[in-house]
Amino acid sequence: MSQLLLSQRLPDDLVYEILTLLPVKSLIRFRCVSKSWYCTITDHNFIMAQFDRSKSLFNNNNNNDNNNAYMFFTKKKTNDYMLTLTSFYRKEFCTAVYNSDRTFTEISRFQAPCYYGVAGCCRGMFYFVHEAEYKVEKENNRMYFWNPSIRKFKKVQLTPLNIHDKVVYGLAYHYQNNDYKILRIIFYPIYHQPKPAEAEIYTLSTDSWRRVVISVESSSGSKPIESVHYELKGPPCFVFFNGALHCIACSQDHKFILYFDVNDERFREILLPQNYLDGLSRYSQHLAVFKGLLALIVFDGNSKIFHIWMMKEYGVAESWIKKSVPMKEDLWFLGITFNGELLIQKFNPFRTLTFHPESLNEEILEIPDYECMYTDFWVESLLLLDGI
Repeated sequence: MSQLLLSQRLPDDLVYEILTLLPVKSLIRFRCVSKSWYCTITDHNFIMAQFDRSKSLFNNNNNNDNNNAYMFFTKKKTNDYMLTLTSFYRKEFCTAVYNSDRTFTEISRFQAPCYYGVAGCCRGMFYFVHEAEYKVEKENNRMYFWNPSIRKFKKVQLTPLNIHDKVVYGLAYHYQNNDYKILRIIFYPIYHQPKPAEAEIYTLSTDSWRRVVISVESSSGSKPIESVHYELKGPPCFVFFNGALHCIACSQDHKFILYFDVNDERFREILLPQNYLDGLSRYSQHLAVFKGLLALIVFDGNSKIFHIWMMKEYGVAESWIKKSVPMKEDLWFLGITFNGELLIQKFNPFRTLTFHPESLNEEILEIPDYECMYTDFWVESLLLLDGI
C-alpha cells in the first residue's frame, strides 16, 4: 500500500506550484500536514513566490468589476479620554474587504497594548507608530508592522526625536528585491530658523535603518527640503505609486511633489499644478491615485468644492487636468476606491460614505460602531511568517 502511495505521489515542484495558488488561511493550516510542508510554507522564497502569485491574480482582477477594496477601521470609544483628546490614535483595529456588492468581509482585528496611530499601508501590510513616538522617551520610540492575513506583528525600534521635531512616514514595496522599505523624514517646523530635513530608510529584510541625505534633483539643480505637508486627519501624506513614494514638500517657499524612487533611493521633483491654490483660504490637500493616475485632491472649505487634479502623463507638469465637483457640506477626505469613488466622512450627522464624482451619487457605508480610516489594495500574503 505504501509503495502504491509513493508511486502516485506528485512531483515536489508540482506540489510547490499548487501551494502557491492556495489561500493564506489554507496555507497556515497546511503547515501541520508534514515537516516538509512546514519548511516549504515558512521558507522565505516560497513566501515571496506566493506573494508574487497573489499580486498577479490581483492585477488580473483589476481588469474587471470585481475589485475588492481593502478597508481599515478603528473602534470608536466615545467615553475614552484619549479619543476625546485626539482622534488620531486607537487601541482597537479591524480590517475587512469591501466587496463589489458593497458588503464587508472581516479579515482580522486586534487589540493594541497601547495607543497607536496608523502611519500607512502598502500591498496588505500596515504599519503603526506609537502615540508617544513624537516624544523623546527611548522606550516609546517604536513602530509595528502588521500583516492582517496571518495576524502577525513585527516591532521596529526608532531613533529618538528631539522635542520640536516633526516626522512623517512612507511605506513602499521594492519590486526588484521583493522587500518593503520605510522612508522616515524628520523636519523642524521653526519657520524663522529653517533647517534642511533629514531622512532615514528602513529595510524589512535586513531589519535595519540607514540615514540618507535629501538632495532633490530638479530642473534648477539639487536642493534640500525644509518641510513636508501633512493633514491632521485623512490618509497618510505619502502615496506609493509607480514604484515611488510621493508627498507634498516645501523648499524655500516652493511647493512641489517630492518623489522618492524605491529602487535607486534618489529624491526627485514633480511640479504641482500652477496656481492651484489661488483663491483658496480654507482648504485641505492630499495626494492619491485616481483611476490609475497620480492625483491631487483639494477640498475648498469655503465653497464646498472638491478639485480633483489628475496627471494624465506621469511626471509631466503640463499634463495636469482638473475636475471640480460641488459638495453640500464640510467633510473629510479618506481615500479613493478602485472604481474611482471618493471615500469621505460627513458630520451632521456623522457618517462614512462613498461619493462618485461622475454621477454625483453617494452611498452611506453601514459600519456599526466603527470609523472608517483607510483604503488600500487587498493582497493576501504570508509576509512576516518567516520571522523577517
